[in-house]
Amino acid sequence: MKTHLPKVNLIERKWHLIDADGAVLGRLAVQVANILRGRNKPVYTPHLDAGDFVVVINAEKVRVTGNKETAKSYMSYSGWKGGEKYVTVENVRARHPETLIHRAVKGMIPKNRLGRQLLTKLKVYKGADHPHAAQKPETLKAAA
Repeated sequence: MKTHLPKVNLIERKWHLIDADGAVLGRLAVQVANILRGRNKPVYTPHLDAGDFVVVINAEKVRVTGNKETAKSYMSYSGWKGGEKYVTVENVRARHPETLIHRAVKGMIPKNRLGRQLLTKLKVYKGADHPHAAQKPETLKAAA
């Protein structure tokens, strides 16, 4: 018996639009990561890119539960001695709210070439406007 492998160049890519207004960050990130990987399709294969494009709008209105707004922090390291920086969710939301969703989704996809390729299909925007109207994205309801 042979295993069927889909031809990557023949896979039809759709565009999905998700409004993050009031959605919980982690649940939204799981939903987006599954669509990017193609886990919602019958042709899903773990080592191939069978996923769709995802446009997330209203990134600044995403919710975090509990006291994560002030207690959760993101760390970055410059490579220099003493070059660690910690930023809370509150500060990230004020400066670059797209980063919240982008980092949450990035943590849920493979850490290899395939994962980096999948992240190029994620488009996150601060407000309700996005430049992908020509692609006619299909509206999806964010996970509650």
